[in-house]
Amino acid sequence: MSKQDRSHRVPTADDVAALAGVSRSAVSRTFTEGASVAPATRDKVIDAARSLGYRVNFLARSLSRQRTNLIGLVVSELDNPFRAAMMDQIARRLIEEHYRPFVLPTGAGGDTRHLIDMMMHYNVCGAIVTGDASPAEIAEECAAYHVPLTLINKPEIGPHADNVSMDAKKAGRLAAETLREIGCRTVAIASQRRPSHTIEQRLVSFAGRCAELGLEIVGTFQGAVQDYDGGREAAIAYLEAGRIAEGMFCANDYMALGLLDHLRRFAKLRVPEDLKVIACDDIAESAWLSYDLTTIRQDPADLAAAAVRSLLARIETPASTRSAAIIDVQLMLRGSTGHPSQIFGK
Repeated sequence: MSKQDRSHRVPTADDVAALAGVSRSAVSRTFTEGASVAPATRDKVIDAARSLGYRVNFLARSLSRQRTNLIGLVVSELDNPFRAAMMDQIARRLIEEHYRPFVLPTGAGGDTRHLIDMMMHYNVCGAIVTGDASPAEIAEECAAYHVPLTLINKPEIGPHADNVSMDAKKAGRLAAETLREIGCRTVAIASQRRPSHTIEQRLVSFAGRCAELGLEIVGTFQGAVQDYDGGREAAIAYLEAGRIAEGMFCANDYMALGLLDHLRRFAKLRVPEDLKVIACDDIAESAWLSYDLTTIRQDPADLAAAAVRSLLARIETPASTRSAAIIDVQLMLRGSTGHPSQIFGK
């Protein structure tokens, strides 16, 4: 095949076989993991493939075998640093296991039917759902088509979807206990109006532990969603209410960044002197010197590992019983609650 011919069509396995002087089956074995092929034959095939610019069409191959190795990752709001870090970990781990992840972005309250259709058209062998996508409809369709499904930080839905969640109840308790230990007697909550399963769990647990410890919650101040702008909106609501709290539990770190910036810039509040702040997630920005934010860490790598492990186990053993994993959380003490910064060994 001339160079001019190559530029007009995609090279095939037959082209590689002809150039290498081997059979087509030898080409197939060369690009099949674990298949037996003589080293000299493999070298000739690889050299010919590189010369032609040949790439194996894994999608076509897997479709012919009724298994695509494609994993649908349904996620919303990848601007959230925690969610982005977790999805990165999930994708890397799936690739290490020789699966092929593809991201299906969605939004809160959005129509997920087109995402379901896409997953089914591509014959995915599994799916992972996180973020604010509604899992109920996805779970129903995955069950109907026998597609293994793992939900992250979502409520339990039916017998066919596995769950992996942070220990949200422990997170809420730790936040209340930390504020009590540093001397707070009045506290406030910064949260969002949009429903969120794990955030609701954190806040319910926080409020319950506050009651046990004798902490007075002066109010819950909300933004639209749990992002930077939502944190600024919650800060405005707090300032307008005129209620004074000694401590603040922010639903997540992303909100806390906006809340801290607004309080410092527009109200000249000092943190931690005027207000002690604790949040949840431990995104990378929380340790930045500008924020130095005390937070409850949920490790995105641990969540990702548990989710991938759960999904692959379900793929290999479809009839296995539903699993639910709770991932531990850890208190990260920093300057926003008056603790000495641990950065640079301080």
